[in-house]
Amino acid sequence: MEYFDVCNEQGEPTGETVSREIAHRDGILHRTSHVWILREKAGKKQVLLQKRSKQKDSYPGLYDTSSAGHIPAGEEPLPSALRELEEELGIRASVDQLTYAGNFRIEYVETFHDRTFHDNEFTHVYVYWEPVDIRNLIFQKTEVDDADWFDLEEVWNEIQHSKERFCVSPEGMQVLRNYLSSDNDK
Repeated sequence: MEYFDVCNEQGEPTGETVSREIAHRDGILHRTSHVWILREKAGKKQVLLQKRSKQKDSYPGLYDTSSAGHIPAGEEPLPSALRELEEELGIRASVDQLTYAGNFRIEYVETFHDRTFHDNEFTHVYVYWEPVDIRNLIFQKTEVDDADWFDLEEVWNEIQHSKERFCVSPEGMQVLRNYLSSDNDK
């Protein structure tokens, strides 16, 4: 069973832990880490998105953040982001290959597989600019069915009015857009 640190509004652990099931049943604030994999192609910024497994407990079969996951109790955001990259996509990154882009809060209540899912997360966001060839990715089959490159602005525009193809958080993508509009991009 997975356990998460309960956190406060600033994303700091409170000293309490909660199981994944209870966190999502009751909407208890917990931490996650997201990694956006980026590249520049033909003068446009592109983002690699993973297609979530059809067995996922939320948004099955939709394209989502490059790599993302809950931060286990007792773990810090950066090591968690590195671990998720390797587990989900087979990418072994080093600490200096991830750049911190910011954080955001997200909370929603949806129904998936006939069950209520109440997510309440404080998310730490990282960016990865290293070259990635999709053919070399190794998917964690319980998490990821596929991955593909998308024009960043195409995704941004589509998520403003639809969840047919993408379940990318607008708040998370806004953190990425803010990062890219600063002097941090490559």
